[in-house]
Amino acid sequence: MTGAERMDEDVMTDATAEQAEASEKKGKKGIVIGLILAAAGAAGGYFLTSSGLLPIGGKSEKAEAYETEKDKPAKALADVGFVDLPPVIVSVNSGNSRHLKFHAQLEVNTPYIADVEKMQPRIMDVLNGYLRALEVSDFEDSLALMRIRGHLLRRIGIVVGEGRVRDVLVMEFVLN
Repeated sequence: MTGAERMDEDVMTDATAEQAEASEKKGKKGIVIGLILAAAGAAGGYFLTSSGLLPIGGKSEKAEAYETEKDKPAKALADVGFVDLPPVIVSVNSGNSRHLKFHAQLEVNTPYIADVEKMQPRIMDVLNGYLRALEVSDFEDSLALMRIRGHLLRRIGIVVGEGRVRDVLVMEFVLN
C-alpha cells in the first residue's frame, strides 16, 4: 500500500467515525424530543378528557345516576310502628335437653298497631306452637332463620289479618 492509499483510508475511516457520532447525537436527540412530545400529548389528552372538553371517556351512566340520586330528596319512610313481643324460651325436639330463646318485634302499618297489640295473646300462641314443633335439624340450614321468619309472618298474618303486619324482626335467636 502506498502512502496515498493509506491516507485515503485514514480519511475514509475518520469520515465514517464522524458520521457515526453525528447520527448517534441525532438519534439521542430524536428520542428525547419524542419522549417529551409523548408526555405532553398524554398530559394534554388527560386534561381534555377529564375536564369534559372531549366527549370521550365522560362520566359513566352509573356516576351520572348516582349524582342525580344524590341530589334528589330522600323518600319518606314507610308509616310503620313496632310491636315488641315478649321473649319466648321453648324446648327443642332433640335427644338431649336443648332450648331456644326467641325474641321478636313485629313491623306493623301504623293504623293497625292497636289491632295487633290487642291480638298479642293469639300471636304468642301461634309463635309458641310453631317454635315447639321445630327440630334441631331445622336450624342446621344457613337459611333457617329466613325460613322461620317467613313461616311466622304467614301464621301471624292469618291471625291478625293480611296487610297489617309487614315483617317479623328477630331480635334474639339463641339455641342452647
